[in-house]
Amino acid sequence: MRLSRRVVVGISAVLAVALAIVVVAVIAPTDSGRAVPKSTHATGADGAAGATGPLVAFYGDSYTRGSMASSPDKRWSTIVSREHGWREFNPSHNGLGFIRHRLLFGHGDLPDLIITRRPDIVIITLGLNDNFAFADSADSIHAQIGADFTRLKRGLPDARFIVVEPFWYADARPPSVDIISGWVMAAAADIHADYIPGASHWIEHHPEWMASDGRHPNDAGYAAIALRMDAELAQLGF
Repeated sequence: MRLSRRVVVGISAVLAVALAIVVVAVIAPTDSGRAVPKSTHATGADGAAGATGPLVAFYGDSYTRGSMASSPDKRWSTIVSREHGWREFNPSHNGLGFIRHRLLFGHGDLPDLIITRRPDIVIITLGLNDNFAFADSADSIHAQIGADFTRLKRGLPDARFIVVEPFWYADARPPSVDIISGWVMAAAADIHADYIPGASHWIEHHPEWMASDGRHPNDAGYAAIALRMDAELAQLGF
């Protein structure tokens, strides 16, 4: 049966609406409730278009995932990768710690994902969220830091490792921040990784760099982290 032109136009309009719904559906909410493009969860090499530099894997939490940034290209890891022409592999996730949320919604264990991709450089920024489990799990946190670093080093013996002091989100600091940072620094030395100190202080006393949730940086905060990270990387020869 041949459809009239009016019916065909009507069907086209319905299909257009359906397509729009599908596009909106791929926007996933973050743990803080703000919508962030699903590509922020990317586990692929998603560096700057045409990047031909080394593949760099980032092992971190929401601060490296870029939660509350207006788009994934505003997160500090992507800014730094773009500046250096790196191919970025960033499976970082909200709430992740050395012992917290290790099996993530079907994504698996991040060290295994990183080892499978065979990156040239691994940048580790984990530890913030473990402060919230410190009172009951200090020994487990300490042990898991060393276990993660050893596993990554054994799985990627030719990769260069850069370990960053865990970020912190507030001006007030519980004693656990410095304790966990000390464990991270010692574990970095054990695998002969480069170490970047001081990152837990990088955004303190700058409320204008914080997003509306008061827990994560905004675009200006991520830009500030990227600027500081780039300066630290320059000291390491990048």
